[in-house]
Amino acid sequence: MRSGYRARMETALSDPPRAGNDTAPPAPLAIEARGLVKRFGDTTAVDGVDLAVPEGAIYGVLGPNGAGKTTTLRMLLGIIDPDQGVRRMFGHDDPHDIAGLIGYLPEERGLYPAMKACDAIAFMGALRGMALSDARERGRVLLEDHGLGHAAEKQIRQLSKGMAQTVQLLGTLVHNPRLVILDEPFSGLDAINQGKLEVLIRGLAARGTTVIFSTHVIAHAERLCEGVAIIAGGRVPYAGSVDAARDRIPAQVRLETRAREGRWREALPADARREGDFWHFSLPDTGIEPLLRALIEGEAGILSLSIERAGLHDAFVHIAGEAAARALEEEGAAEAAA
Repeated sequence: MRSGYRARMETALSDPPRAGNDTAPPAPLAIEARGLVKRFGDTTAVDGVDLAVPEGAIYGVLGPNGAGKTTTLRMLLGIIDPDQGVRRMFGHDDPHDIAGLIGYLPEERGLYPAMKACDAIAFMGALRGMALSDARERGRVLLEDHGLGHAAEKQIRQLSKGMAQTVQLLGTLVHNPRLVILDEPFSGLDAINQGKLEVLIRGLAARGTTVIFSTHVIAHAERLCEGVAIIAGGRVPYAGSVDAARDRIPAQVRLETRAREGRWREALPADARREGDFWHFSLPDTGIEPLLRALIEGEAGILSLSIERAGLHDAFVHIAGEAAARALEEEGAAEAAA
């Protein structure tokens, strides 16, 4: 069965319905990018990126540092212009036309150290068009909701790193944006605060907010995202649902039988290999049922059988290559050790 995201993507990217056709209208896109290219001197940082993010989705841009994630997000936001290609947000060609609908957390964190937490959130809200008094009141509510009410009057320099990052994130959300773009939001957070951020992102999506975030940690994307763009070397070799990415690698079967020999072995796929007491092989295209029938009729004596789908990490290696996967793992290990 197709995931909800995959169904929405197929609808969003299908041809518009013709007059008299009962086909449902295309699903609305929060973000659409076609052929984005950005060069810095002789270096091509982004080379032909395509993205399509339905409204209300949680979408991840996944790749190692230097792959082009931040440059792509900045082009989407209009912070820098692409050298080629087009990008639209909620149907607008110029992101500045709808800046008030967008919340952006840059990778480079930056708050005024002497500013109080509540004032920092209010200041960011005012930059998005809110009245300062409304933004301050909303900031206090957000701080209370996220367990930081006691920090409202504390200066940023008095807060822990995790608390300061939470304040900046709340400043990103204070104006209730329809689209939230987070650049490496989990970087520098401990496991507890990472978990809190995941809960916050799910809560935003549950209210209909579209969330797109970049990350070099596959686990966050796998737990949160309906869709991902895998980016490596400035290119996007894959953009679509997480399920479809995982389906690029056949599911693996692990089989243990009582019988060691017999005609039932002829039914095993060609890639079947024995490791100790277990057989390992790819799930046949015909599914598991015909194989089960052959094993039972051949009196193999099934002791255990499990089917494991490929994870997003395996899909990333398959799509982007081992070098890009190693870079992700090295970055994650370096961050954990810091």
